[in-house]
Amino acid sequence: MMKDHERRLRLARVAAIIGRAFRLALILAAFLSPDVYAQQAAQTPKTPKRTQAAKKQAPVTPPVQMIIEPKAIEILKASCDRLAAARSMRFTAVVTYESPSRLGPPLAYTSKSEVTLQRPDKLRVITPADGPATAFYYDGKTMTAFAPAENLIAVSEAPPTIEGALKAAFEAADIYNPFTDLIVADPYKAVSEGLILAFYIGQSTVVGGTTTDMVAYADSDVFIQTWIGVEDKLPRMVRAVYRSDRARLRHQLELSSWQLDVSLPEGFFAPTNASGAMPIEFARPVTDPPPAAAPPAKAKPAKAK
Repeated sequence: MMKDHERRLRLARVAAIIGRAFRLALILAAFLSPDVYAQQAAQTPKTPKRTQAAKKQAPVTPPVQMIIEPKAIEILKASCDRLAAARSMRFTAVVTYESPSRLGPPLAYTSKSEVTLQRPDKLRVITPADGPATAFYYDGKTMTAFAPAENLIAVSEAPPTIEGALKAAFEAADIYNPFTDLIVADPYKAVSEGLILAFYIGQSTVVGGTTTDMVAYADSDVFIQTWIGVEDKLPRMVRAVYRSDRARLRHQLELSSWQLDVSLPEGFFAPTNASGAMPIEFARPVTDPPPAAAPPAKAKPAKAK
């Protein structure tokens, strides 16, 4: 009797998980294609009256409503408050992003960054792989971009806050970090501005090696799903799809090795092993066009045999 009861409970849990996943798919589809019903109506040819009458009797699926659930907001705010309260933090960020391929299916690329910050005016981001190794330093007065393999360094004056320096680095040199919203002074403001959707999905015991709450939320530009630790309120993974991206490429951010309110040594936010680096302008990278190729020599007509 007990085994039968346990089996029914398992089936009920599985059904609940499947139901939530189906709900997420419906809302994501509605968010990414808000005019899908209008497009279908415009493209559908007129049908005979008898067929139209039969269609009237068929059940119609109601449109998915954009909702903001209090539980989802509560989880997001608790995580943002935990991050905002930390005077210093360290974590590892692994970014996976998709890029179109000539074959059709997208290719996935990854990068790994070791991030350290001390509020309000110090940041260090070391990115050893994949791709060219880079390092970014900000000490409250200057920001420095260093490419160790090429032995190039760029230094510029910077605003007096971390978010000011991040904005200046992006505007001057296209330097962007996908975890920016997590390290600004007010993460909840960055998350909640323009919010049009937020709902609770359920829990996971797989992501991040701990139990996490799964929340989905969106503004008019991007749909995000995030996994947040139930106990420590720290984000473990974030997945995003941008509404303007017709290819629906996915961007994923994995966060691990969290350390909050750690002591950092003097000089930690200054470049190391860069004393002999060649200085360059702190500016957007410019790829020079290839030199114009010489026109091919005119082929001589073949001799008649």
